Amino acid sequence: MSAQQDQERPHADEYIAPAPRISVQAFCATIATAASAKAAAEDRRLAKAHLSVHMGGVVAAIDAYHKAPTPNVIVIETEPDSDILAGLDELATVCDPGTRVVVLGSATDVAPYRELVRRGVNDYVVGPIQVLDIVRSICSLFSSSEQVSAGRLIAVAGAKGGVGASTVAHNVAWSIARDLGLDSVVIDLDLAFGTAGLDYNQDPVQGIANAVFSPERPDTAYMERLLAKCGDNLNLLAAPATLDHVYDFGAEAFDAIFDTMRMSMSCIVLDVPHQWTAWTKRVLVGADDILIVAEPDLANMRNTKNMMNLLKASRPNDRPPLYCLNQVGMPKRPEIEVKDFAKTIESQPIASIPFDCRLFGEAANNGQMIAEISARHRTTRTFQQIAHRLTGRPDLADQRESLLAPLLKRFQGGRGGRRAVG
Repeated sequence: MSAQQDQERPHADEYIAPAPRISVQAFCATIATAASAKAAAEDRRLAKAHLSVHMGGVVAAIDAYHKAPTPNVIVIETEPDSDILAGLDELATVCDPGTRVVVLGSATDVAPYRELVRRGVNDYVVGPIQVLDIVRSICSLFSSSEQVSAGRLIAVAGAKGGVGASTVAHNVAWSIARDLGLDSVVIDLDLAFGTAGLDYNQDPVQGIANAVFSPERPDTAYMERLLAKCGDNLNLLAAPATLDHVYDFGAEAFDAIFDTMRMSMSCIVLDVPHQWTAWTKRVLVGADDILIVAEPDLANMRNTKNMMNLLKASRPNDRPPLYCLNQVGMPKRPEIEVKDFAKTIESQPIASIPFDCRLFGEAANNGQMIAEISARHRTTRTFQQIAHRLTGRPDLADQRESLLAPLLKRFQGGRGGRRAVG
């Protein structure tokens, strides 16, 4: 059991769907686990949950629930040399129906997992307990429910204005929908100047503005009426791109929209405008995956560094934000070398997209994606690779290349040897 649990331990790049608005109480036996539980309470995926941490294990839980109703989820840490099965039997006498129980155990526990399940335990995690163990365990209790949001939220933002972040976002979303077959939606959050409608050759009369200004909380049926169809699996929630209104929003203005879209879409790509407000910061911090688009110059390097540092600090249990370089190799423009850019950022870009004014200009003017202009272009392949990386889906083409590489190398080496002999 311990070895299996180690193999299943979550990593920072694992996708974990956020938990709904629930109450969670953790009863810990050790200071270390209590610290992990408190850190889990600060994780963005438990932002809607109310997680309180107590000491005393199952004994303290039983005593507490003799006097108070039980929460949605109880997390219990086992104590050494204690009879956890007897404790769970007594806990069941004071638990309200529907309460879910997570047991945090250790490798020395002797209680069979089957007996824990028979007593209604919903999850069992073998220690030492890490922050992500607690986050994943709580979130997984609800991620299979149809009433809980499970779609993946991907935010794409530019390190500087005019770097082509929207173009990258739209092409990557196209690849996610077409090449990966995921039901996807692009949400253009630049309400005044958004270009998603132009890029997809759409002119919908409704879009994101209708949802964000709606006095009622948007439900799935309402949101589906606002979507414009861009392909078999791709939808668009377009920006009005008009100046009739001043688009000032509170930090939580888009939360309900994102939660609703998560229920019906596998992937939501957010085209985030280059501005720094309470709501744009919240969008980036709350996304499951982040892609920063930058050009290879000094201002972009500084801004990318600042954004990466802030987002890493705000999301300690997530994988770091990703970044790509765009418009690389523009004629007559002095540029920072990719290796120097990466050294400053302390990570490599996931892609370097070359400057090609003709290709991108033709696509923009025609309202087409790069793949529609040139399906075999290397930039099309780059967008496919970014799509795989952001969604966590394996890139079969890369796998085939890696599998064939040793054979090709041996074959080429063999041919070279025969030529030498001849």
